[in-house]
Amino acid sequence: MRRRIVAVLLGALLAACANQAVRDQPVQVETPAAPAASAGTVRLYTSVTQDTVDAVVAGYQETFPGAEVEVFRAPTGELTARIAAEQREGGIRADVLWLTDPLSMQQCDSEGLLTAVPPAAEDVVPPEYRSDTFAGTRILNVVIVARDDVDPGPDSWEDLTAPQFADAVAIPDPSFAGSAFGALGYFAQDASFGLDYYQRLADNGAVQVSAPDDVVTGVAEGRFAAGMSLDNSARKAIENGSPIRVIAPEPGAIAIYSPIAVLTGAAEPGAAAAFVDFVLTEEGQQAIAETGWEPIRDDVEWPHDLNQVAPDWASISGQRDQLLEEYRAIFGG
Repeated sequence: MRRRIVAVLLGALLAACANQAVRDQPVQVETPAAPAASAGTVRLYTSVTQDTVDAVVAGYQETFPGAEVEVFRAPTGELTARIAAEQREGGIRADVLWLTDPLSMQQCDSEGLLTAVPPAAEDVVPPEYRSDTFAGTRILNVVIVARDDVDPGPDSWEDLTAPQFADAVAIPDPSFAGSAFGALGYFAQDASFGLDYYQRLADNGAVQVSAPDDVVTGVAEGRFAAGMSLDNSARKAIENGSPIRVIAPEPGAIAIYSPIAVLTGAAEPGAAAAFVDFVLTEEGQQAIAETGWEPIRDDVEWPHDLNQVAPDWASISGQRDQLLEEYRAIFGG
């Protein structure tokens, strides 16, 4: 009996020592695995302005140390041509597509190039600025830019067709610039304008240039009295001393949302989705706002207030080629 008691006591003593030894060892805390995006490479095709892309990519890489983003940036027309060429060669070599206008993105969607939009988009992007496969990231406002010494200035889009502005208006090429193509979509859909609006511009001597920045430069240098451009481009020129002003004409600035999407053939789908999610975070949206664009999220501050109009983008989906063909019949190019 005594031996049995001693054995029991000895076993308890050994167990206590073992437990104490375990408690004395450093606690091993399992570190959560880093997000897949931190080790992935995102191949981004975009027509978004370089400073905005740089700011967003820098924020993304700060959030995901070690992440790589390979960027190919070009105007909408050149980017569309590259995508078409890569499709003919076997597939698009990109993970994420970030475009300037929804009509161009709708064209990609109709060809089955896009996968489902990350769920985060539903929480922060208004329904009118997203679909099942892409989500808006920022708003581009197409406005009138006029010289300070033009008096009276144009108060409406229709004023650009008035005799006062004969041979003195510049417009950007919609086959080159996505924002100009978005404006084309608005005018084509609105019954009070239609494609006939561009015919009236042409009859009044309006001149086509390549990009919205070219319009701003031409107006600032006095080659044109007014033109159709982007508010962001004009404000940056004003900050640099250009003698121009921004006019949100009747019936309003044309609001064009800039969509982003993950491609179905993405080599790094996890990293691609993480990048899209980041663009829609407050941090990503703040980076967009700090480069002068209106963020898509209402909870991120933007200091400008414009009366805005926009087409029903869904109703003119798939009309890209038709719209451009009708436009070229008027302005060529």
